[in-house]
Amino acid sequence: MTKKLKLTAKTANKYDLYELSVQNVDFEVEFISKTFKKYNKSECNSVREDFCASAKISSAWVQNSSNNTAYAIDLDENILQFAKKECLNSLGEDEFNRIKLIKGNSQTKQTPKVDCVSAFNFSYWVFHNRKDLVKYFKNSYKNLKPKGLLMLDAFGGYEAHQELEEKTKYKDFTYCWDQHSFNPITNYITCHIHFEFNDGSVIKKAFEYNWRLWSLPEIKECLTEAGFKSIDIYMQRWDYKNNQETEKFYRMTKCDADPGWIAYIVASKY
Repeated sequence: MTKKLKLTAKTANKYDLYELSVQNVDFEVEFISKTFKKYNKSECNSVREDFCASAKISSAWVQNSSNNTAYAIDLDENILQFAKKECLNSLGEDEFNRIKLIKGNSQTKQTPKVDCVSAFNFSYWVFHNRKDLVKYFKNSYKNLKPKGLLMLDAFGGYEAHQELEEKTKYKDFTYCWDQHSFNPITNYITCHIHFEFNDGSVIKKAFEYNWRLWSLPEIKECLTEAGFKSIDIYMQRWDYKNNQETEKFYRMTKCDADPGWIAYIVASKY
């Protein structure tokens, strides 16, 4: 039996750690599938994963059904090569043939039209001004089929405007979310992800994000300007019995002023 390698800053892969601590791929694949069916009374078969990084959503998507196809777009050649290696290791031949890894700018790149375009993990916040954000949303609109949906996520709450660090302990490592700086004049926010290990070693600034903290009203206004006909916000409710947020997200028009929240945004082309 091969002995499991102890996780340290030298032995760990930061993309694997990211998936374990941040990305909930199974939830997002299920959210796309169920939400599309609710809106259209039909199956979602094709997705485009913008700012795809390691393309975990696309990989899980083609595994979810033999009818599913995916286009994964990213500007970074290195991360796309990593994604290709991961796909080759985890996907069967048929599944691999149904995913296309494409180097390109998600703001301008054209692909065959799809049922759903997704931009999760707040990736579209790389656009710091309204003009660029609307341009990205217009490109998403162009790449959708007539009944297509654009799905995004966002976070906010008064803690989102603070400089703070939050740590989450896992078995072999600790995930550290570092809201390093925030400028209230521009709403520019710089965040880092660090990983700490049981031997005391650290991957400092494993990931760095230079974003604009967009509010939900601003995002909705930009989506409307780009041509989307309806925009819905999905948020978590409070489970009073278990004294915690529900795992499920519900369509809402009003919510409490929580210190921190995460929302999904569903924009319809029709």
